[in-house]
Amino acid sequence: MKDVNMSLLRVCALTKCVNNSRILLEKCAVRIPPVSCCPLCFSVRYRALTLTESNLTLHRRKLSFFNPKTNDNKKRRLEQSLVDVLEARIQQLQCDVVDVQHAKVQFVSAPSSGTASTLSGKSAKSQPQGKDVPKSSKSKSSKWMEKLSKEKKNKLKKEQHLQQKIHTKVKDSKASKGSQMLPGTSHKIISSTAKKAAPLKKKKKSRKKISEEIRAAVSSTSATAAGTTASSQKVLKGNQNRLTVNEEKPEQSTSCERANALVEAEELEKGVNEQLRQLSSSDTTAVPVQTVSDNETCADIRCSIHSFLEACVFVGDLDRAHNFLLSQHRVRSRRKHLNTDIYNIVMRVWAKKVNLNKIGRIFTLLEEAGLKPNLGSYCAALECMGRRKSCSPRVITRCLNQMEEDGLSVDDLFSRCVFRQDERDIVLNAIRIVQPKYQPTLTANGDQQYPSLVENYYTQRTEHHYPKLHFTKRELQERFYQQLSMEEACTVTIDSVEASKPVTENMDKMRKLLSELREQWHKTLLQAFKENKRILSNTNSRDYRLNLYPYICLLEDSEYVDIMVQCVANMSPSGESLKILARDLGSRIYTKYSVRLKQQNHIVQKISSIYSSYVDILAKDTEAARVLPRERWCELEAEHMSGPTLKGTDSYWPYIVTLEVGTFLVDLMVKNLKINSDILNSAHDRKLIPILYHMYTFRSTRQVGFIKPHPILSQILQDAVDTKLTFDSYVIPTLCPPVPWTSVKFGAYLLTPTKFMRTVDGATQHESLLERSQNLQPVMDSLNQLGNCAWKVNKPLLDIIISIFNDKGSDKLDIPPPMSEAPKIPHFNPQDPSYTATEKAQVKREVVTARKKCGEMHSLRMDALYKLSIANYMRDEIFWFPHSMDFRGRTYPCPPYFNHLGSDVTRAILLFAEGKTLGPKGLDWLKIHLVNLTGLKKRSSLQGRLEYANSIMEDILDSADNPLNGKNWWMTADEPWQALACCMEIANAVRSPDPEVFISHFPVHQDGSCNGLQHYAALGRDVIGATSVNLMPCDLPQDVYSGVAQQVEELRARDAEKGLKIAQVLEGFISRKVVKQTVMTVVYGVTRYGGRLQIEKRLKEIDEFPKDYVWDASHYLVRLVFSGLKEMFTGTREIQDWLTESARLISKSGHTVEWGTPLGLPIIQPYHRKRNQVVKSTMQHINLQISHDAKERPDTVKQKNAFPPNFIHSLDSTHMMLTSLHCHSAGLTFVSVHDCYWTHALTVDTMNKICREQFVALHSQPILQDLSTFLLQKYCSEPITEGKNKKYQEYRRLMLLLAKVPQTGDFDLEQVKESTFFFS
Repeated sequence: MKDVNMSLLRVCALTKCVNNSRILLEKCAVRIPPVSCCPLCFSVRYRALTLTESNLTLHRRKLSFFNPKTNDNKKRRLEQSLVDVLEARIQQLQCDVVDVQHAKVQFVSAPSSGTASTLSGKSAKSQPQGKDVPKSSKSKSSKWMEKLSKEKKNKLKKEQHLQQKIHTKVKDSKASKGSQMLPGTSHKIISSTAKKAAPLKKKKKSRKKISEEIRAAVSSTSATAAGTTASSQKVLKGNQNRLTVNEEKPEQSTSCERANALVEAEELEKGVNEQLRQLSSSDTTAVPVQTVSDNETCADIRCSIHSFLEACVFVGDLDRAHNFLLSQHRVRSRRKHLNTDIYNIVMRVWAKKVNLNKIGRIFTLLEEAGLKPNLGSYCAALECMGRRKSCSPRVITRCLNQMEEDGLSVDDLFSRCVFRQDERDIVLNAIRIVQPKYQPTLTANGDQQYPSLVENYYTQRTEHHYPKLHFTKRELQERFYQQLSMEEACTVTIDSVEASKPVTENMDKMRKLLSELREQWHKTLLQAFKENKRILSNTNSRDYRLNLYPYICLLEDSEYVDIMVQCVANMSPSGESLKILARDLGSRIYTKYSVRLKQQNHIVQKISSIYSSYVDILAKDTEAARVLPRERWCELEAEHMSGPTLKGTDSYWPYIVTLEVGTFLVDLMVKNLKINSDILNSAHDRKLIPILYHMYTFRSTRQVGFIKPHPILSQILQDAVDTKLTFDSYVIPTLCPPVPWTSVKFGAYLLTPTKFMRTVDGATQHESLLERSQNLQPVMDSLNQLGNCAWKVNKPLLDIIISIFNDKGSDKLDIPPPMSEAPKIPHFNPQDPSYTATEKAQVKREVVTARKKCGEMHSLRMDALYKLSIANYMRDEIFWFPHSMDFRGRTYPCPPYFNHLGSDVTRAILLFAEGKTLGPKGLDWLKIHLVNLTGLKKRSSLQGRLEYANSIMEDILDSADNPLNGKNWWMTADEPWQALACCMEIANAVRSPDPEVFISHFPVHQDGSCNGLQHYAALGRDVIGATSVNLMPCDLPQDVYSGVAQQVEELRARDAEKGLKIAQVLEGFISRKVVKQTVMTVVYGVTRYGGRLQIEKRLKEIDEFPKDYVWDASHYLVRLVFSGLKEMFTGTREIQDWLTESARLISKSGHTVEWGTPLGLPIIQPYHRKRNQVVKSTMQHINLQISHDAKERPDTVKQKNAFPPNFIHSLDSTHMMLTSLHCHSAGLTFVSVHDCYWTHALTVDTMNKICREQFVALHSQPILQDLSTFLLQKYCSEPITEGKNKKYQEYRRLMLLLAKVPQTGDFDLEQVKESTFFFS
């Protein structure tokens, strides 16, 4: 009955809507403000001007709908047809309702345009308002009544057929349902009332056809549904009785244990439900499970439209932007992709043009689209009013009143809007016309709520001593302008370290030839670019389709050409996939555009002003700082309110736009760059040939587009040995301290756009989570602390490495050899009859192997060339590494090549810019650190390592004095280059007059002992596991890797005695190194397959091991390693299994796994089922496999396998951030490489104390319980009330699993503070 009444109300509402729309159209035509419309709204929307007839006609033409002057007859026929349908539907509903006499339906007359007739063709007087509609009618609506009657009969038949099917299904599913439930639940008796509505519920995918029939049945509101309800209840009741009888029999035979399990599960479920009720009533800020809305569905298209309009505005193509917006708006199917912010882009343009008329039209478009103006809309209107020389105060007042009616305050304008150029000042001037004494009030941060872990850190600062840099304020300001100049140029050209090679005659010849070719390519590409640009410019600007023209106008033509020529110079001989090449080119265009946009918006001047004062807290000649860098920057930003907003001004490009722009440039290169075929060999026929080829190759089973250089070009580039390298500015470390992260959209570089959290290209769910988060201050402060560490280059060591690099490299020392040392690729003719089939196959394998080796050698050589060249460029500079993080919270330096997260070579040539005395224990820590780098004495105490270092002082000093011509002891170390650097530091210290006052810049490392297992052992309070990974104080370090290797060796020896061949072959080959990687990564979710590959790689590195047994040996060993770990870490396995199963059930229910770290960082796993998306271009269609689309269902396998390692990574990153914050407040220099912490030799003991205290503080939190509560609240807060269906059972299973947190052991966390080898 309720549904029928609702249908009647909808019909009445529809007629009223038609009436209101007609009245509104007439009022639009004669410009009479409607009663419900605010005067301000009317004045803005309709230009507040008296329109002439010509103006009115023009205005109608610009809008997407208007009153037609003709076709009145056609319209009346359509209206009459609509009324016929409505009348027929009303009659049907009245017939279906039993007490229809009490349901009075009023038919509202609506006058048509130009006449006084009603929708039904009768006059308004003949049907007075309030008169009931007659039950029967002989009008044209009879044909609709016949249709509806027929439909009613068909639905009755469907429902009867449906009940029979359900009856059969219930019979067949009696046995299967019980197996899908938790133990004990299959014998629960179901009451007959609990399932009355069950047949009308939607079934699962396996019963898709029935579910469709059910939906069709319940959608009917006729009396048939009421009639069939009784019969369906009878059928269902009979089925339920049978179910009850059948299920009572096995219940009588169940054991007491099963009954107890049932009682326990029911009690647990009752407790969980009560807990969820309490959570839902106490916490109103809980984030619900994400659902895919229409807005999310068209987010990609919306981003593309947004970036297109921003590009049009940037290049000044206002007509294209305005016409494109109208073309999108006029078509309803495209209008749904628009939001208010898109309309605001064009509105801002007209505000600067002081065109209030255009802004009024866009307000009208917003109303048509069913959108409400937001702060940006009113900001544009006020800006326009502020720019007008004589704007009426009355108009401004109306605008402010309308904004207030929409729930927006004037203060919101200044605290939440993003201003560009002088927009803020203009808006403020406009407001002060009507409110002369108005002053914006910003939201204070005094009530900031911090996570409990760091609440005391932020509220009790009396003991904090923040460190200073060894630079004056003026020096830091000068460095700022150097960095600003580099970022404004966007690129940096530096000398290659290969430039120091002696120049041969052929090298000189190739360099001159390459220079001539570049000039020729530049001219050719410039001409082709201009021609293609001209063709695109002729595209109809009114066309609704997006095109590339605005994107290729963002920069100067020569800048596009320079980027393309640079790309050719960096091309690998083996080529590159089109997708990667296009992405890199598009990203470079976007970076330059972002910098130009900030220059246009006057951001450079504001950053310069703020940074000049910001360095006060860093410079050594200023007062001691009492606030953190982030806090100081926010204070200064509040003081410099005038001008543009610094946060959120970057224009975001969707990944597809980046690819399309890059593909356009690659296409130009392939089609236009030519070279003479006889340029290297005059014996060849002269003809122009392309230097780049577009071809296809297979990657696994997928065919991908590939861009490969001609061998002639590769030969020229190799022989020329170019003396210059050009990099994007963000590749180079910064010359001044980075801008502190103050929000997720602002920090790190001065102008270069940088992501706070690194994500897969195109993934947006992380950014959405971060923007909603309110407690990210500790995370930002940690990143700022890491980025403020100043560095310098170890010049003596760098010179040694460059000399080896320019010679022939060294595989032993990890210095890649030049391409002249690469294997020659065999040449043979497959059609040559002299080759047998076996010989052809053998030669083909040799060719593939040689090409693969050449590709690897080129990649490694270029990587080393970039790192060494950048280091050489910075050899006399002090520099900094801005930091960001991945989605798990692990931190990384932003410069990609040269940083302290690199290989042994790059770590060795980095020193702290700030030096500190060694103090009484500093020299001892240097010696212990050296022994740690050798990989020796892993099972020795610190005193034992120190004694060993003292015993080999002769070798240490010889290595420092004669690194290449001495005994070469340092070359035997696990990390040879860092060991050599440490030898040099020790030699300088011991030869100084007083080692205790020797100024050391050398970073000393303290590494966690299998840190992942340490976190698992602490979570589970596992005594055995904690002892194995040095959480428990011991006299000697417990090496878990050696322990597993020893256990595996015992098992191997036992199998060898039994005569197992592979166990006998492995005798003498099982070492710590063989099993270390597998043990380390088991905690991070490595599978047996992955572990086998790791062990296989280690065995292949052993020259003496017989290669024929590698496969069998790796299979055998991985089984032993997994068995050994399972015995050693039982608590770890329980927690890992709980995390894995939780993720499996969550993803199976259709949700991605999400959680938060104890520092408040939100984390979501971006693993979804792959979908294909095609990027079309004239060159080829690129098929993207997108696995991060939130609209797709989660990838259950990836979700469950990744949750345990990702959760542990989020904990180790939290521990590192806590340590960095407290080291900063203690005045220490601190950096990290994940679970390896660096500081000066003087402060190692202090850092160790802080590291242990923060680990205990972290794991003293109820981490697993908090995780359980969060997951329950997020995924089980809306219980399903069904009784026995599969969906309910999965929900119940998930709820019980999440509530049952693994039990913990008896390990006392406080003992970690006394453990010497926890980090050592």
